[in-house]
Amino acid sequence: MDWVRGHEIGHGSFATINLALPSKTSAAQFPSLMAVKSSGAVCSSSLKNEKQVLDLLGDCPQIVRCFGESCTLENGEQFYNLFLEYASGGSLADRIQTRGGRLPEFEVRRYTRTILEGLRYIHGKGFVHCDVKPGNILVFDDGDVKIADFGLSKKAGKNRAETEQERKFQLRGSPLYMSPESVSHNEYESPCDIWAVGCGVVEMLTGKPAWNCRPESNIYSILLRIGIGEELPEFPKDLSEEGTDFLGKCFIKDPTKRWTAEMLLNHPFVADAGKSAPLTAMEEASTSPRCPFDFEDWASVESQEMDQRFWSNSSFSSSPTERLLQLVDNEAVDWSVADSWVTVR
Repeated sequence: MDWVRGHEIGHGSFATINLALPSKTSAAQFPSLMAVKSSGAVCSSSLKNEKQVLDLLGDCPQIVRCFGESCTLENGEQFYNLFLEYASGGSLADRIQTRGGRLPEFEVRRYTRTILEGLRYIHGKGFVHCDVKPGNILVFDDGDVKIADFGLSKKAGKNRAETEQERKFQLRGSPLYMSPESVSHNEYESPCDIWAVGCGVVEMLTGKPAWNCRPESNIYSILLRIGIGEELPEFPKDLSEEGTDFLGKCFIKDPTKRWTAEMLLNHPFVADAGKSAPLTAMEEASTSPRCPFDFEDWASVESQEMDQRFWSNSSFSSSPTERLLQLVDNEAVDWSVADSWVTVR
């Protein structure tokens, strides 16, 4: 495909997002405006994984479409480029910000239903998204939302790694949206996406993370709260009875008892949710940065490895409590490598 790179609309630690316009020779085959994710060829594994997963998933109304890939040489550097649908409304995180930090419950119900429809499809195809959060849900000008950013997605049921190198404790996704089993047992299956949906619902309703914490909080302390004990995320105080019950189904600690996307679609909180209303011109993606609760240094991490001294063969066999307590008592990991997306429209 012949195309022209437009201005930057977002960036992360390892990639940028630009507008992309197909040339006249390609205009008949592609949309008049696309988004292109680009990263240096040497650090493009996440984008290539996203392309592979999207190809295997195929077309779904609740999933962002992929139009192809290309490699380019720009200013002496080789880039890998992934062409995706352009969402004029930005992300759901942007919409929360432009609406004053919180969304009305009827709107949250509609968005949540669409997200669950997408997850039902993804899980039915045998995949786990692993990074469901408002920042990875795109808003289109007709008011619809679609699930995006499959760079950390994986095949469901993939056997746990057994080599010493692969057995290190790893984080996949955004810590504040991680499920207890992901934190304590390195388990990333479909129930972890449902836990993240619950976290996203709380954030849409309050404008704050589901876990009541400050941006400067020690990440290991947060992981300890998530992975050990019976503490649950804080529910919004003014939430309806249906919404409270819905969150209770998302936040069941035991992943085998947590409700599935299919089950939640029949829950009264979302069962009668209608179609989203089109965006007005004022509701197009904001040029402002995200709110302080964005926690940019804690955003998505591509299998972020903890310090090896905490995860020797002996420590790996210890209990989840012992492993997390080791982390809490030691210095924090540098989270600046996290691939956090920042809107710069």
